[in-house]
Amino acid sequence: MAPLRFSANLSWLFPELPDLTARLRAAGSSGFEAAEVAWPYAERPEALARVAREAGLRLVLINTPPGDREKGEMGLAAVPGRQAAFREGLEQAVRYAKALGCPRIHLMAGRVPQGADRAAVRGEMETVFLENLRHAAGVLAQENLVGLLEPINTRVTDPQYFLDTPQQAAAILQKVGRPNLQLQMDIFHWQIMDGNLTGNIRKFLPIVGHVQVAQVPGRGEPSSPGELNFPYLFQLLEDDGYKGFVGCEYQPQGEGQVLDGGCFLLVG
Repeated sequence: MAPLRFSANLSWLFPELPDLTARLRAAGSSGFEAAEVAWPYAERPEALARVAREAGLRLVLINTPPGDREKGEMGLAAVPGRQAAFREGLEQAVRYAKALGCPRIHLMAGRVPQGADRAAVRGEMETVFLENLRHAAGVLAQENLVGLLEPINTRVTDPQYFLDTPQQAAAILQKVGRPNLQLQMDIFHWQIMDGNLTGNIRKFLPIVGHVQVAQVPGRGEPSSPGELNFPYLFQLLEDDGYKGFVGCEYQPQGEGQVLDGGCFLLVG
């Protein structure tokens, strides 16, 4: 039974540092062996790859581009009328993943269009999502990459996000039926939407390609006060044979230090 391996999510950790290269160096100095970042596209991929190597880090996850954030977009894979933009963004993500040696790309589903009724557009959005995922699976397979689907909670974080439960994501993955598409388990979102973490982790872990963690409700580090018993959850992941990385995707609450196991937990 291998111990869990932890990845620094640099979109959240080291917020005092001005850019991604500085955060990569900080993650390496803090004892991480891996890092992930939502959107690395403001930096040249070759420069990021060099800094990561110098810091002794592996890049393990990036996201597809969000689209036009000024217009409220947060991913495009399920958004009707944005198929061409999704596929263009996918190509950009693949270029970065190849340059960074990053094996996984989160294929962001996106939001229900502003003013639309979720129930009324669900069928159309799922159809678009399935088409784009089949296309993405083919593109990723050519480069030996894995695509991930992440449910994001609609109760607190993003009320308009299309993909919001592990059950919905698993059903879509089954319909697509491509082995290089997997589930991204963010325990923060899963707890808020459904709870039943022991049952859901055991049920869906066979199709999980990446895990992320934060305490509920404040999205702080695992050691902060909250609903979740992370020693239990980490042991559950180990006991059930999870071998991927656990992304530390939380809002730092205090002075930082690296604890046993490599997870960047904060105290103070």
